[in-house]
Amino acid sequence: LKIRMEKEDLKIVNRGLEDEMELSGYRLCRWKLVLVGLGGLCTGGFLFLLLYWMPEWCVKATCTRSAVRDADVALLQSTVLGKYLFLSFVFFVLQKRYFTLHSTKYFWNESIQNFEVLKEHHDTHSTADSAVVNMSSQELEMKELKLVLIFLSQVLNPFYIFQLFSVILWCTDAYYYYAMAIVIMSVISIGTSLYTIKKQYVMLHDMVAAHSTVREALSTDLVPGDVIVIPSNGIIMPCDAVLICGTCIVNESMLTGESVPVTKTDLPNPQQDIKGEDGDAIYSTEEHKRHTLFCGTNIIQTRYYTGEMVKAVVVRTGFSTAKGQLIRSILYPKPTDFKLYRDAYLFLLCLVAVASIVFVYSLVMKIINQEPVKEIIVKSLDIITITVPPALPAAMTAGIVYAQRRLRKVGIFSISPQRINICGQLNLVCFDKTGTLTEDGLDMWGIQRVEDGRFHHSEEKADDKSLVTTKFVSCMAACHSLTKIEGQLSGDPLDLKMFEATGWVSGHIYEFRYGHIWGFTYCLLFCVLQASYMIGIVRQFSFSSALQRMSVVVRQIGERRMDAYLKGAPEVVASLCKKETVPDDFAEVLEDYTKQGFRVIALAHRRLESKLTFHKKNMDFLGLIIMQNKLKTETPGVLEDLRRANIRTVMVTGDNMLTAISVARDCGMIQPQDRVIIADALPPKDGQAAKIDWHYADQPSKQLNKPTKLEVSEMEIIMEDGHSVDEMRIQEQYHFAMSGKSFAVIIEHFQDLLQKLVLHGTVFARMAPDQKTQLVETLESVDYFVGMCGDGANDCGALKRAHAGISLSELEASVASPFTSTTPNITCVPNLIREGRAALITSFCVFKFMALYSIIQCLSVALLYSIGSNLGDFQFLFIDIAIILVIVFTMSLNSAWKELVAQRPPSGLVSGPLLFSVLTQIIICLGFQIMAFLLIQKLDWYSKSLVVLQHLNSVHIVLTLINLNFRSGHFIFLYLINFFMLTKAACTKCSLHCLHSPQLVCVPLSWRVSMVLILLGNTGMSVFIEVSRDLKLLHQPHYLWIFTYENKLHFIFNMVFLLLNSRLGN
Repeated sequence: LKIRMEKEDLKIVNRGLEDEMELSGYRLCRWKLVLVGLGGLCTGGFLFLLLYWMPEWCVKATCTRSAVRDADVALLQSTVLGKYLFLSFVFFVLQKRYFTLHSTKYFWNESIQNFEVLKEHHDTHSTADSAVVNMSSQELEMKELKLVLIFLSQVLNPFYIFQLFSVILWCTDAYYYYAMAIVIMSVISIGTSLYTIKKQYVMLHDMVAAHSTVREALSTDLVPGDVIVIPSNGIIMPCDAVLICGTCIVNESMLTGESVPVTKTDLPNPQQDIKGEDGDAIYSTEEHKRHTLFCGTNIIQTRYYTGEMVKAVVVRTGFSTAKGQLIRSILYPKPTDFKLYRDAYLFLLCLVAVASIVFVYSLVMKIINQEPVKEIIVKSLDIITITVPPALPAAMTAGIVYAQRRLRKVGIFSISPQRINICGQLNLVCFDKTGTLTEDGLDMWGIQRVEDGRFHHSEEKADDKSLVTTKFVSCMAACHSLTKIEGQLSGDPLDLKMFEATGWVSGHIYEFRYGHIWGFTYCLLFCVLQASYMIGIVRQFSFSSALQRMSVVVRQIGERRMDAYLKGAPEVVASLCKKETVPDDFAEVLEDYTKQGFRVIALAHRRLESKLTFHKKNMDFLGLIIMQNKLKTETPGVLEDLRRANIRTVMVTGDNMLTAISVARDCGMIQPQDRVIIADALPPKDGQAAKIDWHYADQPSKQLNKPTKLEVSEMEIIMEDGHSVDEMRIQEQYHFAMSGKSFAVIIEHFQDLLQKLVLHGTVFARMAPDQKTQLVETLESVDYFVGMCGDGANDCGALKRAHAGISLSELEASVASPFTSTTPNITCVPNLIREGRAALITSFCVFKFMALYSIIQCLSVALLYSIGSNLGDFQFLFIDIAIILVIVFTMSLNSAWKELVAQRPPSGLVSGPLLFSVLTQIIICLGFQIMAFLLIQKLDWYSKSLVVLQHLNSVHIVLTLINLNFRSGHFIFLYLINFFMLTKAACTKCSLHCLHSPQLVCVPLSWRVSMVLILLGNTGMSVFIEVSRDLKLLHQPHYLWIFTYENKLHFIFNMVFLLLNSRLGN
C-alpha cells in the first residue's frame, strides 16, 4: 500500500523534454530535524556534510512523504539522463505554490494537479499585479556571487573534505612537510577555481547586459501579457515577445548563429484564418518562430502600418527566454551520462577494496608487533589516504582543459567541456546540406516558365526585356523577405540571387488606400527596363521550414486589385495549384534537374478578389527556377577522412530528395558504384493499410508512380542484422533514402522497420526541424554516438539532442549547440573528433597511471609496515609532487594525432583489455617489490638495526639522515624501485600513437649503438669485478660502487620491468 501511494504521489515535470524529471513531495518533520541536529553535533558536523552531498538522504532524514500539492520540499530526479537529483523548497505566495530550479519557476496548476512552467498570459490588472509578485524580478540578471559562497561551494566538495581529513591524519603522524605541500596545492587549486568561476560570472553578466538601449520603462518590470512598443530605431530585446502589429528586421546571430537578418511578421489574427488550420492553433514559441522576437536579438529596423505602432506581447521573461536558456545551459550544463564516468566510480570502489585489504593487513601486523593504539589507528588510516590518490580529479580534468585550449586555437568553442570526451566516441555524423556541405550562396542557372500548361524552353536569364513584366519575373522580384539596411539589400542569399537576376530595384515604403480602407503600406519595387511598371509588397508571409513555402501579397501600381505570389518546394507548390496549370511532364522535368544536383524552386500566382484575405489554393503554376549550389572545397576531403576512419556520414536536409542524392554522390558520401534505394512510405488511405514502396533512385521517371518493388529475399539480405562477409559487402553497396513524409509514416506505422532503415539510411530529404531531432534520437537508440553539424538555423533541436552538436557560427556561444565553430566549413568535425579521442585516451591513461601509482605506493608502505618502517616525509613529498604531478600534467599535454584513424578508444574502464593491463602490471609490481624486499635481506651489508652509509651515494645519505624512522635499507631499495616503476609506467601509458602524437621518438642510430656499447661495457666490468672480489683477487675500492652486485641487480630488475610493462601496458 505504501509503495502504491508513493507511485500515485509521483509527478512528471517537463514531460517529453530533455530535462524531464520525476517530482516527489515531502513535508518537514520537526522531530527528525531535532535528531539530525543532534547527530550533526555528535559527529562534529560530518552528518551535515553527508546530507549536503546526498540530497535524497537529506530529504528522507528530515522530512516525511506527502502529496505533491501539500509539499514543503520538492525532490526531483532526472528521468532522461540517469539518476541526477535536485532539491528545492516550495514557497506559498498570494495563494500560489511554486519552487525554483535552475533559475526557472514552476507553479502549481490545479487543473492538471502538477507543477509546470508558467505558460498563461493575462491582461487584467489584478492578474498582472499577481504576476509581478509571483514572477519577481524579470531582469535576466546574472548576480555576481559573493566570494564567500563560491569558496564554501568549493571547500565543501567531498574531494577537499577528504584532503582535509588526510592533512589532519598526516599531521598526527608528523608528516608536516607533505601535509603543508598538500595544503598549498589545495589553496592554489581553490584560488584558481574562485578566479575562473568569478571571471565566468563576470563574462556572463556582460553577455546578459543590454548596452546602449533607451527604454521608457524598466524592462525588469515586464511580465508575460504586457504589450510593448518596438521603437523604429531598433532595440535589443529584453524579453521574448510575439509581434501583434507590424514587421521587424532582426539579427538573431547571437542565438542561432545565422548571420543573415531575418524578417519577423505579426501573428495572424485567428478570427480571420481558416477554421481548422491556424484559427484553432494555440501560440507556441517553436511553431511561431517567424512571429516571435527573442530576448537578446537586435531589432535592426521596423515597419508599421499607418496609424499603428509596432507592438508585441511579452510571452517570456528572465531565464525563461531563449537567451536565458543559453545562459542556463552554460550555468547548468546537461549531465553527461557517459560510460567512462560510471566506470570511474566502480574503479574507485575497487581501489577502496584494495585499501581495505591492506588496511586489515597493516592493522594485524601492528597488533602483532604490539605497537601503541594511537600508532595502530593513525598508520592504518594512512593506508586509505595513500590508496585513493588526492590528485585524481585534477588529473582527470587536465586532459579536457588542454583539449579545450587546442580546440579554441582552431576556432571551436564549447559551453559544455565535459562533452569533449564523448566526441572521442562518435561513430556517426549527420550533416545539413545547404550552408554546411555546400556554399551558402546559390548561382542562377536558368528558368523554366510554364505557358498554357506546358513547359517553355529553358532560359538562362530572367532580365530580358520581353520577360521583365511577366508574372514569372514579377514573382521572382516580389516573393522574398529582403530588406534595405543603410541603403543595402540584406536577407537570405537565395532571395538576393533571385532578386538580382530580375534586374529590378527596391524603393521606399509608401502608403495607399485599398477600396475605402486606408492604412496599407508597401515596399515599392521598380522595373528598370520598364520604369512605368511598379509593384508594391503589401504583406509578407515569411518562409516556413515546416510548410516549405513563403508567399507575399502585392499590388501593381495603377491597378485596383491585388495579387498573391507563392514560392517553395516544387512538390508543395504544385499541390496548391490548379491541375490544369501544372504540366503533365512536371515530375520528369523536376527529376531531370534534381538528378543533376540543382536546387529547384517553383513559383505560383493568384489574382485576388475584392477581399482582404486569401488562401493558398487554386493558384496558377508559373514555372521553375533552377539554382546551382556548389560544394564547399573542403567537403569531399573531410568526408573521405571520416569514411577511412569508419565514421558513418548521413545527410539530413530540407531540400529535394534527388538533389540531396546527387550532392551526396558528388561529395563522396555515396560512392559511385553504390545503389540508392528510396523508401516511399504511404499513409493509410481509403481503407488500405500503410505501405512502403521501394525503388531505385536511378529509375526512369515514368516508373516513379508505379515503383518497382525489390525482391523479398534481396530486402532480407539488405536489412539482415548479421555480420557475415557477404552481408557486409551488400550493406556497403546499398543506401536507403527517404523524405520527411515517409519518415513520419514509418515512425507511426512501421516501428519494427525503423531501426533497420536508419542503420543503412544515408539521405533524409525534406526533413522538418522536429523530424531532424527525431532522427537523431532514433540513431542514438541503436547505440550510435551521434554528431550533428549544421548552421544552427532550422536544426537547433537536432544540434542540442545529439551527443556532439556543432553549429557553424561567427560567435563563441550559441543556444543552438554545445559546440560552435567559427570556421565556416566542416573541417571542424574531424578536428573535434581527434581532440575528443586524445582527451578520452588521456583520461584512460591518467586513470590507469594513478591507479598503478596508488597500488605501488600502497604495497610499498604495507611491506615496510611489516618490519615497523615507513617512507620518509620528504620521500612522499618527492614522489607526489616532483614525480606524479609532473608526469600527469605533462602526459595530458600530448596533442592529438594528425589524422583520423579507424581505431577508436574504448568506451569504458571496465573492459577486458584494460582490466587485464592494470591487473598484470599490479602483479608485476607486487612481484618485483616482494623480490627486492626479500633479496635485500640476503645481502652482506644488510642490518636490521644499523645503516651502512658507505654503500650509498651522497643523495641517499641526505635522504637517510632526514628520515627519522629509518631502521634498515628496505625503504631506500623500495623507494628506488617505486621511482623507476612509476616513470616507466607513465611511459607505457603514453604509447597509443594512433590517437596521440608520439611522445617518445626514436633516437638516432649512432645513439642506439653507443648505448648498446655502454651497456655491454658495464656488464663486462660488473662481471669482472664480482668474480675478482669473490676470488679475493681484487680489493673493491669505494668509487667502484656503481658496479656492485646489488646495483647491477637493481638495473636488471628495472630493465625486465620495463620490457614487461611495455608489452602489457596497452
